[in-house]
Amino acid sequence: MSECTHDCSTCSESCADRQEPQSLLKELNPAARVGKVFGVVSGKGGVGKSMVTSQLAVTMRRRGHAVGILDADVTGPSIPKAFGVHGQAVGGEEGIYPMLSRSGIQMMSTNLLLPDETDPVIWRGPVISGVVQQFWTDVLWNCDYLFVDMPPGTGDVSLSVFQSIPLDGIVVVASPQELVGMVVEKAVKMAEMMEVPIAGLIENMSYVLCPDCGKKLRLFGEGKTAEAAKRHHLPLLAEMPIDPALAALADAGDIESFQGSWLDAAADLLEKK
Repeated sequence: MSECTHDCSTCSESCADRQEPQSLLKELNPAARVGKVFGVVSGKGGVGKSMVTSQLAVTMRRRGHAVGILDADVTGPSIPKAFGVHGQAVGGEEGIYPMLSRSGIQMMSTNLLLPDETDPVIWRGPVISGVVQQFWTDVLWNCDYLFVDMPPGTGDVSLSVFQSIPLDGIVVVASPQELVGMVVEKAVKMAEMMEVPIAGLIENMSYVLCPDCGKKLRLFGEGKTAEAAKRHHLPLLAEMPIDPALAALADAGDIESFQGSWLDAAADLLEKK
């Protein structure tokens, strides 16, 4: 090996000085516009992540923002049904047009690409990750805020989103059980390892309001999410109740009619990011 001249342009050696980390971020469609991007994640399934995503989108839309939802839960998509959006998305020369909800929330999901929305998606991990990336690179978004509804866990798709989409932050969703506290830690630590900012934590199914006296009945006991937030010096953005009326609206495809204000503090914080 010859003596280093510090002029890499004339050197064929592959040394540490000339090796730079390669960014895996994908370029947004040139015809699209996206302001801030926030991922909504959970360490496990069944904690209401899609419900939180939907309510965040509705809350921000009511504040006058242009909002989109990228449904990255490819094998278990639920966003279109919650908004009553059906049919197949179409595209043009520049890309794919997102479907619109009644209030104008843009969305893209595998359910909007299938011949029948009940068809199962039986794809392997690399294919699923590629589809999620295409939802970023090929869709003609035009929004101030884009929420990415992530699949549960810390697998292929979560890693792909963290690496390929320029997230401005993530919101971690949990439920009150102690077991969930452990998987919250996994989601938080993954974000920290990937150097993705964490906006805060939201605890779903925290309590039920007694219809007679209005008392908060904590069916699962005192939640552990606040403890996890404190350990990681993160804000607890909301404690959301179990609300049968809200569940009924989602089942009916009318999530935009919900009247709860539980996520106002979370929306305030995201507007400041």
